Amino acid sequence: MNLSLGYSPCPNDTFIFDALVHGRIDTEGLEFDVRLGDVEELNQLALAGELDVTKLSYHAFGYLTETYALLNAGSALGRGVGPLLVTADADLARTLVQGEVRGAEGGRTLENFAPDRTLEGPSASLRDASRSLAVAIPGKLTTANYLLGLAYPELTNKTEVLFSDIEERVLSGEFAAGLLIHENRFTYHERGLHKIADLGEFWEGSTGLPIPLGGIVIKRSLPEEVQQTFDRVLARSVQYAFDNPAASADYVAANAQEMNPEVMRQHIALYVNDYSLNLGPEGRGAVRAFLKQGRERGVIPLTPEVFVPPTSVGG
Repeated sequence: MNLSLGYSPCPNDTFIFDALVHGRIDTEGLEFDVRLGDVEELNQLALAGELDVTKLSYHAFGYLTETYALLNAGSALGRGVGPLLVTADADLARTLVQGEVRGAEGGRTLENFAPDRTLEGPSASLRDASRSLAVAIPGKLTTANYLLGLAYPELTNKTEVLFSDIEERVLSGEFAAGLLIHENRFTYHERGLHKIADLGEFWEGSTGLPIPLGGIVIKRSLPEEVQQTFDRVLARSVQYAFDNPAASADYVAANAQEMNPEVMRQHIALYVNDYSLNLGPEGRGAVRAFLKQGRERGVIPLTPEVFVPPTSVGG
């Protein structure tokens, strides 16, 4: 059976999909038409229902749970992996960090998390000034933008920019701040940018849970047997990548955004982990909590059971 398959050219995706698309593992009769795209491009393709299987942001997935089911393998989810809000203006960074985003009081549980949580004690004038700040975001439906809305709801002057262009456009002065994802979190300080906030830390401090960034989903219209087969094959591909990390090196380097080998290694180490092999109970709990919190804020629709029924993985 032939499936259309979308994922990004980022090292974490090319690393885990290399064995699957290059015949290094048994795909159990599945074949693939691959489409590489930026995560927001993939979000939009999923909204249009154009891909059988695709990587997408968990924020976008919240709107697509009736069309797609989430695979147990392939997710980018963890701790210390969140997007960064940065600026080229050191004074602005100090001003905003003075009111550091605060987490839940009395325990790290989602039930204690207030949706309107904002900067710690900012003045009304600071909040008003923040509304006019121009912020570059990597896409409206990215998890990064969702987290920005939680931590800094007053930053409403946002413009969608290709993620790999955000650093340069903040440095040029076109935007006062930018929301960085992927490999830019490793290089921003070398280019003279200043961190305002790590939004992953904000989520983890508020909920005690790992942050779900992106997952791999499959169309619910496909037979359940096909869904489970792909889930199993993808887990096999991830395990192959773990066991043979050098095998994907050429494919990763060919698609990376002008990265040196050390940055590519850091990128993979940060975003590919045990959750990528199998979400497991903690990972599935984090996904459910993320979607539940979005429903409570009224920004994600009511969702059915979101996961492909587990099957044996690896092999």
